[in-house]
Amino acid sequence: MGTIYQSRTMTIPEVQPEHKEYWDAAAEGKLLVKHCDSCGEYHSYPRVLCPFCMSDKNSWIEAIGTGSIYTYSVMRRGVPYAIAFVTLDEGPKMMTNIVDCDLDTVHINQRVKVVFKQSGDQDNPGPFIPCFTPVEA
Repeated sequence: MGTIYQSRTMTIPEVQPEHKEYWDAAAEGKLLVKHCDSCGEYHSYPRVLCPFCMSDKNSWIEAIGTGSIYTYSVMRRGVPYAIAFVTLDEGPKMMTNIVDCDLDTVHINQRVKVVFKQSGDQDNPGPFIPCFTPVEA
């Protein structure tokens, strides 16, 4: 039997004013990415300036919420968990957690979909964090 993902407490992220819309959407189960209105590129982690052309003219776009694992690492100390870079179907790569699966079956190019997990704990809940879980074949 493989290493099954167990729920773990995720660190509460610091929510900056320029990212508030991102976190509000996550609370509603929506994944937002930035789209540059000048050069047309998508980017993540959301920034005020486009990392491709440095334009400040970019918009929030709701992502499809699917992609594939670009690279990953499974941590086995304490509660096992996997972190990964997922290439979103829109193009950008985002750092994330791989959840709700047998961690021994995670692999590069595996198709995944977004799920949202609450950071913090019951006594101190934080924002919902976009994580990914394998798409059933």
